[in-house]
Amino acid sequence: MKIKHFICAILITAAIPAFGQADIEELEIVNETNTDEGFIHDGLIRVQDDNMKFGFIDKTGMVVIPCKWEGAKDFSGSLAGVQDDNYNWGFIDKSGKVACPCKWEDVRDFSEGLAGVQDDNDKWGFIDTTGKMVIPCKWKDVGDFSEGLAVVQDDDGKWGFIDKTGKMVATCKWADAWDFSDGLGLVKDHNGKLGFIDKSGKVVVPCKWKDAWRFSKGLAIVQDDNDKCGFIDKTGKVVLPCKWKDAWNFSEDLAMVKGDNDNRGFIDITGNVVIPCEWDFANDFSDGLSKVRDEYGVENFIDKTGKVVIPCRWNVASNFSEGLARVKDDNGKWGFIDKAGNMVSPCEWNDSDDFSEGLAPVQHDNGKWGFVDKTGKVVIPCTWLNVADLSLREAIER
Repeated sequence: MKIKHFICAILITAAIPAFGQADIEELEIVNETNTDEGFIHDGLIRVQDDNMKFGFIDKTGMVVIPCKWEGAKDFSGSLAGVQDDNYNWGFIDKSGKVACPCKWEDVRDFSEGLAGVQDDNDKWGFIDTTGKMVIPCKWKDVGDFSEGLAVVQDDDGKWGFIDKTGKMVATCKWADAWDFSDGLGLVKDHNGKLGFIDKSGKVVVPCKWKDAWRFSKGLAIVQDDNDKCGFIDKTGKVVLPCKWKDAWNFSEDLAMVKGDNDNRGFIDITGNVVIPCEWDFANDFSDGLSKVRDEYGVENFIDKTGKVVIPCRWNVASNFSEGLARVKDDNGKWGFIDKAGNMVSPCEWNDSDDFSEGLAPVQHDNGKWGFVDKTGKVVIPCTWLNVADLSLREAIER
């Protein structure tokens, strides 16, 4: 239904399996979000120099790990995947020391103390943070561990779940499967219908839905055979009727929905329409505001009552993050505004991304990336060919 926030990660690092459920809509979303986690991981930022090598800097711009790697992933669990000159993958710690030797065809990020690794036979298993093989490489594909379980695919292309010892807890019999969330795992049967299992593998929500998404805060989006979306609880009971053309997870107590007119609005947890479906496009609420676009292409920011609080005079705008939003002027330059609509950083950048931990990436006219603080001051000069895969994102959009 919506892999909006993950499409960049899938294309860039292949860090998770190419699971189904992909009505990937509006590439514009990619331009407006990087990842939910931001670009700073364990206090470090992944960068690429003019020699196309990857390394890491800290929030002051100091090089902590020199750019000497052919490829690199963000830090996760104090370790980061890196690719050596032989194009093999391993892991380094935050000092740059090799913690797990580069001997793998590919690696996933560490999650719950384990990382997926792919051997020369294209089989996947898991290692711990010392590099020790915990679960042998025998799977066609794997996902990350979530709530103590990882989704795995056998040689017949069927999906199931294992625990952190490698024990099979849900037999590989599903056409597709997704990570556990809120204690339940989303699965697809061989009739193409989706439902949910518990951690013993027992089906608790029958596979009867045309589409579905993982549980979040006790609710999951489902789509019926009439292509209408609603919400179920963890018992499978429909708590918000399937009457919307599309729906998104709740964010800041409101869920975005698409009406029969193809316009977007918002409902509350009881299903009451709080903001009518009158917007051609909208984003989830962030920092109490949502960016919306009308039928004429004019973008504004609304509050949770639906009132326009920042009439937008900008060509493009992003959602708010840490109190600031990115905006693009008619000359194609990016800057930042506050929640009152005041310009706090002039539109002078070729590209930019949202704030994370007080910093935002910006791209100079020379094509190089650096970082500004919330006053718009450049705190890390624009000297990097790429930061956090933003240049690759730009290439994808083109």
